[in-house]
Amino acid sequence: MPIDKETIQKALGQVRYPGFSRDILSFGLLRGIEVTPDGKVTVGLAVTTADPEIPKKLYNDIEAVLKAAGVIDPEIAITVTVPKNAPAASPTATDNKLPIDAGVKNVKYIVAVASGKGGVGKSTFAVNLACALARSFTEKGQPGRVGLMDCDIYGPSVPLMIGVNTRPEMEGEVLIPLENFGVKIMSMGLLIDADAPVVWRGPMIMKTISQFASNVRWGECEILLIDLPPGTGDAQLSIAQSMALSGAIIVTTPQTAAVSVALRGAAMFAKVGIPIIGVAENMSYLEDCNGSRQYPFGQGGGLKVATTLDTELLGEVPLDAAVRQGGDLGIPIVISHPDSNAARVFKSVALTIMHKLGQISQ
Repeated sequence: MPIDKETIQKALGQVRYPGFSRDILSFGLLRGIEVTPDGKVTVGLAVTTADPEIPKKLYNDIEAVLKAAGVIDPEIAITVTVPKNAPAASPTATDNKLPIDAGVKNVKYIVAVASGKGGVGKSTFAVNLACALARSFTEKGQPGRVGLMDCDIYGPSVPLMIGVNTRPEMEGEVLIPLENFGVKIMSMGLLIDADAPVVWRGPMIMKTISQFASNVRWGECEILLIDLPPGTGDAQLSIAQSMALSGAIIVTTPQTAAVSVALRGAAMFAKVGIPIIGVAENMSYLEDCNGSRQYPFGQGGGLKVATTLDTELLGEVPLDAAVRQGGDLGIPIVISHPDSNAARVFKSVALTIMHKLGQISQ
């Protein structure tokens, strides 16, 4: 049986970073896999450490799993960067300098909110879901257990939608997330001027997202939602590989164009072994005062995506002007109109997700 990149990546997922329970893929250390037509395999890694034993251990472990997978004489290239003033080994240059409550190490579940295309209301969905989750925890006497990381670097709309606009404070090298409606928030939109364009290439984007994960005081969060950029490019794939995601939620609208792209977006998570928690259909229908429904974007798209992915349709969010108004005013509909049909859907989705995350972790 010929060796392919997926086989190699699966094998590398068995290699743990020395001293940690997480594998080298979830730490984002992999820099490339090359398989030639004659079966020659080359693997590249980049490691930041001052401990010379770390690269040696990684080399031996990688060589062992690759040979077990049927690779003969693999070539393994490990690029080592020594952090300044860092005497101990670490997967990131900041692990030994940051306080214990910084980063995502104390977050129980990390969930991506994703869409294959823009314009489906992914960020609106993420904000309202975060508020619904926060309310559920607060009602149980557990406030401050929900975070929202806005990784949509080029279009960071979360601050506007959730009503925060001040710069986050820093304690040493650690950013303190802002908080509103019981949700901890970090976004590029909080770090740049409102009218400043983000004209960045991939490496700068990934560095910022890495800092959101390691240099933000998320604390003891139960659930951290990550609002991913739309699409399936390098940024989305890198986040999926490096953030140790518990699962992903796919957001779509009913229309055929959104459905087909949502399916392609979900395929990315399947490739990196991240479970799909469910599918949410946004802008599903218009409902008049008599309860009659109209379907301006078609009908059944979300169910089609969920059925194809063999997962659950989490809910159908109606097309409601109050949802848009809440986003413009910074008061999500879950907060401003908690008894509306849309708010009830978000609350139902939040409870379903909490239940399913409990099942995944068992």
